[in-house]
Amino acid sequence: MKLLLAAATAALMALSIGSAFAADLAPLNSDTEKDRIDWSQLEAKFGAFPKLPDGTKAGAVSKTLTNEYWRSLGEGYKAFGDRVGVPVVYQAAQSEGDQLGQLTIAEGLVTQGYNVLLVSPQTDSNLQPIMEQAKAANVPVVNVNDAVIPQAEHYVGNVQRDNGVRVAKWFIKNRPNGGKVAIVEGQAGVYAAVQRTDGFKTTITEGGKFEVVASVPGNWDRQTSYDAATNILQQHPDLIGFYANNDGMALGIVEAVKAAGLQDKVAVFGTDGISDAYASIRAGELTGTVDSFPVLTGEVALETALRLVAGQKLPRVVATPQALITKDNADRYSGPDARKALLEDAAVGQ
Repeated sequence: MKLLLAAATAALMALSIGSAFAADLAPLNSDTEKDRIDWSQLEAKFGAFPKLPDGTKAGAVSKTLTNEYWRSLGEGYKAFGDRVGVPVVYQAAQSEGDQLGQLTIAEGLVTQGYNVLLVSPQTDSNLQPIMEQAKAANVPVVNVNDAVIPQAEHYVGNVQRDNGVRVAKWFIKNRPNGGKVAIVEGQAGVYAAVQRTDGFKTTITEGGKFEVVASVPGNWDRQTSYDAATNILQQHPDLIGFYANNDGMALGIVEAVKAAGLQDKVAVFGTDGISDAYASIRAGELTGTVDSFPVLTGEVALETALRLVAGQKLPRVVATPQALITKDNADRYSGPDARKALLEDAAVGQ
């Protein structure tokens, strides 16, 4: 009950703060915001990395460290911070559902003298109460991937809808006869989950050959997704594929497919590009994932944040890369030349 009351209080605070910001800033849709730049163009458009004020330090709060994606994002923050001599304090909530805990961490960072704050919210509203506090303290806030604070002034991350679109296009190309597919969604109402799900569903049903027979919440949880997939397969033994909103859920689905003896018939895709997903793809179990390159995203996000500290006026959105990974191209995007491959993709507009 205390957690429910706290969540309700945070939501009310977010509404009041959102109205306070509304006169200055339109609600952010990070996928469609026109004031944007591709990550590969930062230096070309804004010059070499600028000189920073002495003693610059950055604070960052993430969803959780139990998910490899968010640990990798922190590695990116640290890597770029080490490169430019800026210390980064990286903290996270205990779980992906600990909204109040994440808010408490973020509020603490605002008061501790950091020059910039990077946040990856658990929901679109749970960290909005810190926005006014940070503005009053003259601390820029950069929203990094996943959930999107509507009044965020700056966002770094990939096009969430495109994650689902890319997987749908794989099915359309590789399963030309169509069939039944299912979606296992992330946390209900979170921007990334909504966009990924809609991108997949809208794209795959356009031609009329595919039917989405189930779209159920997995809440970013592997066991929950295993159970959901088991039920779906019992109801639809002729299913040809799953799309999951993250890799942890996708790996749970893979286990359910194997338990049902359907691994040769059911394709499974995830999202994020964690190392376990790559290992499963190479082992011929997980069909693929859409890698959003969290280490690189962390590096780009901190660079963006520090350019703001240096006084540069950047676009509202800095878009980071993503790529559909299967067994055929896993080595290209996971080796030491992965950054080179992504720059090549950016040059040809992939």
